[in-house]
Amino acid sequence: MIRLLHPEILWLLAALPPLALWWGRRGRAATILFSSTAVARQAGTARQAAAGRLAVLPRLLALALLIVALARPQLGRPTQEVSVSGVDIMLAVDLSGSMRALDFKLHGQPANRVEVVKSVVKKFIAERPDDRIGAVAFAAFAHLVSPLTLDHDWLEQRVDAMSTDSVQSDGTAIGSAIATAVNHLRGQPGKSRVIILLTDGVNNAGRVSPLMAADLARALGIKVYTIGAGTRGEARMPATDAFGRQVTVPVKVDIDEDTLRQIAGQTGGQYYRATDTDSLANIYDEINRMETTARPVKKFELRAELFYWPLLAGLLALTLELLGTEILRRRLP
Repeated sequence: MIRLLHPEILWLLAALPPLALWWGRRGRAATILFSSTAVARQAGTARQAAAGRLAVLPRLLALALLIVALARPQLGRPTQEVSVSGVDIMLAVDLSGSMRALDFKLHGQPANRVEVVKSVVKKFIAERPDDRIGAVAFAAFAHLVSPLTLDHDWLEQRVDAMSTDSVQSDGTAIGSAIATAVNHLRGQPGKSRVIILLTDGVNNAGRVSPLMAADLARALGIKVYTIGAGTRGEARMPATDAFGRQVTVPVKVDIDEDTLRQIAGQTGGQYYRATDTDSLANIYDEINRMETTARPVKKFELRAELFYWPLLAGLLALTLELLGTEILRRRLP
């Protein structure tokens, strides 16, 4: 959509027709001496030739284009008031080594937990376009992947970049992950502030205990949903054997469900267990339905300035008028 920032300036275009009549009314004053002043008078008041009238057109076009440039044409959408969700959400995702287990499926093929979680999380983000969402990743340490943002395209790119290779040391710091997410949610104006934490292990790293972090979240009115990811019993884990071959080995799935339940219970959230891709997707769908509230806010769109196009065209027309005036309006001897 194209709009003008100063549309009132276009009233100046109304002055162009009178200018065209005035410029085309007569030609240049005569410069040749005659023996009779009557002849000179007649030559001086002669109407302009067709070539002279044509010379005025580039000048008029240049003025019209410059007036349009002053009106500041812009490309974009107008500011509009919309009803959007007042929920601020931080996603906390475990990236410890055990998340490489191949007990989930993606597009019908075995896939590690990280890839499946990223696919489900991106779908969750896409279904909440009016929420501010951020992300925290954790293993032995927790780090911010994205602050709260409405730029979900950028957020999905950041989620895509998450992998177990991006963490420097292995471990599972659940308490640190919650504390980091709480730190980025506190003081935010959202009517509802939520943390969705997914892990497949037991807290064994970090300086903050999970229950202490949950107390902090509860004190600030932040709700924590917890998800335990992984099949029950054993899962296949990729490994390298003594001959350098890639193989899979069975490993025990050990999730501290009691602690995750306590975290959710203390903060008013809920604990879920995801044993496969479908159950994980259903969990995020359920949280999506539960955490919805509305508030009117104004959404702003960036506008691209277009004034330089008529400005350049006007300057070009003016240049052509200056270069062609002597050719189209020559004085006759």
